[in-house]
Amino acid sequence: MVDTAFHVTPDKVERFCANYQRGPDKKLKLIDDPGGDSQFVREPGFKSGGGGLTGTVADYGRFTEMLRRGGELDGHRILGPRTLEMMHMNHLPGGKDLTQLAIGAFSETSNEGVGFGLGFASTMGQVETGALGVGDYYWGGAASTIFWVDPKEDLTLVFMTQLMPSGTFNFRGQLKSLIYSAITD
Repeated sequence: MVDTAFHVTPDKVERFCANYQRGPDKKLKLIDDPGGDSQFVREPGFKSGGGGLTGTVADYGRFTEMLRRGGELDGHRILGPRTLEMMHMNHLPGGKDLTQLAIGAFSETSNEGVGFGLGFASTMGQVETGALGVGDYYWGGAASTIFWVDPKEDLTLVFMTQLMPSGTFNFRGQLKSLIYSAITD
């Protein structure tokens, strides 16, 4: 993953995308210009383990492919398969979902039927979530991005966009419905 970091270096800034916000008038407003004074071209003072990375579709694709293959990619073991399996199990107390334990109103996805493991949200039940894909695991980013891995369907997805905040449109739910509805076997 040669293009993933906590900031974009000067030699890569020409490939970095702008970030937008949708205003009340439904027009897009530029909120982060990589050619201007972007916060992402400066090294941050605090490198969070839970967010703040920039990267490319190719790098994210390699990451999800490693997860789909049970922790291995290109002949290199990154995570043990049992460790990875434990990471995407629901670790919320009593098998609860995020509706029962989430604090605050912010959420990148609907919380009904969604558990949380060690770094991933996971679909616990199709009826509860109103979406297909029980057993998948995923995470989203601030600019409406998302990735998911579905071991049962042997599927990965990386969706990149540059729209803040992440709840502006239901890209994630719509994309999931479209993809799972197209699976015929």
